[in-house]
Amino acid sequence: MYSILLSAGWPIWPLLFISIIGLAIILERAWYLRRIHLFPKGALEAAFSLGDQLTAGKTVSEADITALAQLSPMGPLFSGLLREKKSGSSAAIAFEEIQAIAQTTWLKLERYLGALATIATVAPLLGLFGTVVGMIEIFGSQGVIDGGAGNPQQLAHGISIALYNTAFGLLIAIPALAAWRGLRAMANQRQHECEEFTRQLFKKLYPQSAEAP
Repeated sequence: MYSILLSAGWPIWPLLFISIIGLAIILERAWYLRRIHLFPKGALEAAFSLGDQLTAGKTVSEADITALAQLSPMGPLFSGLLREKKSGSSAAIAFEEIQAIAQTTWLKLERYLGALATIATVAPLLGLFGTVVGMIEIFGSQGVIDGGAGNPQQLAHGISIALYNTAFGLLIAIPALAAWRGLRAMANQRQHECEEFTRQLFKKLYPQSAEAP
């Protein structure tokens, strides 16, 4: 592998750098967007249990609401709704507050996906740049400038730079693009699930309101 990197020349190093970043993003997002991570066991049950207590007129401590917020990345959305109900806010005010919290929550779901899309776009361009560098090496080996007979070793080196960089660029871009599409779909799915759970909790806390986040 190291010999291939040497044969590809210096243009391969930026490709290698962004490939490491892309792999790190893919692994981090795949771990973060797991359903068990966003909706851990017992989190939804705890949220609806506290909602039942508030609906029944029972006292719910601030510590319980804070603990719910810390259970998962989606916790602040549920705890915010419970906190609004506890403070006696109307359905309209609670709805506005939840919308503000939801915007921050959705940004967490989509974090780094823009960078991954950029990597999928830039990688082929970097591969093309390496191809151009390899072509320069080829023309230089043919002695176009100095009128020489050309250097076969330099010619082979130029061809290897051109081919390796093109291949590496595509090798990085194709998985990055596929991963971006898959992770984006996963993020959208988690968002829809969270919206549905929040809507159900909202209806439980404000049964007389037709609105839901």
